Amino acid sequence: MKPIQNTNEAGHPAQVRTVLITGASRGIGAAIARRFSAEGYQVALNYCSSAACAEKLAAELNTRQGRAAVFQADVSRQDQVQGMVEAVLQTFGSIDVLVNNAGIAQQKMFQDITEAEWQRMFDVNVKGMFHCCQAVLPDMLRRKEGKIVNLSSMWGMVGASCEVHYSAAKAAVLGLTKALAKELGPSRIQVNCVAPGLISTDMNKALDEEAMAAILDETPLGCVGAPSDIASAVWYLASDQAGFTTGQVLSPNGGLVI
Repeated sequence: MKPIQNTNEAGHPAQVRTVLITGASRGIGAAIARRFSAEGYQVALNYCSSAACAEKLAAELNTRQGRAAVFQADVSRQDQVQGMVEAVLQTFGSIDVLVNNAGIAQQKMFQDITEAEWQRMFDVNVKGMFHCCQAVLPDMLRRKEGKIVNLSSMWGMVGASCEVHYSAAKAAVLGLTKALAKELGPSRIQVNCVAPGLISTDMNKALDEEAMAAILDETPLGCVGAPSDIASAVWYLASDQAGFTTGQVLSPNGGLVI
């Protein structure tokens, strides 16, 4: 598969931009993929274990005259991430935007969290971003351009009862975003973060009706967000409209966290 080329305003060939989205097989990741594809991006869909979902999404995007391909990797494994990035570069020619969306969640009383569960939470939600950012940066630094959008959570901003390890990992994402933005700014690489509130995804299906009602009662807009709401926030931060924005956290959460 060769990178698509079109023509810019001066009539010269211009390569279409490429986005790599981790955890893109369903939910928020799939919504982000659809949005970028609709905006004309070549889309590299990463998945860890949901091969069928990823392949189905790629087929959908390709049917819509887009260009998408799937790439398997466990983001907690540096060797797999490096191999994935090399494959994406070989397939599409560049990675202009990295969206670090892959993540896991768990509800559990703090005293019941095992060391393995704590470690896995940080391996996927934080170390995975570390691996992906390091892997894409050589090409971005060489070109002196690129955008990285990290997915955190409103619970990383304020903390959530019975989700201490999740909240701690998502808080680490905020620190990673702000520090890396300062380091990469001189190279014209922007790093920003989206911290979603309660979104209608498989990840939140574990919430019982009482917990859901309590959150909605405290949410000024009184509703649950959709994956497309988060996709719009990610798209804004990756677009030219956010050209003067870096190190920032955008939290679509219905007003629950201000």
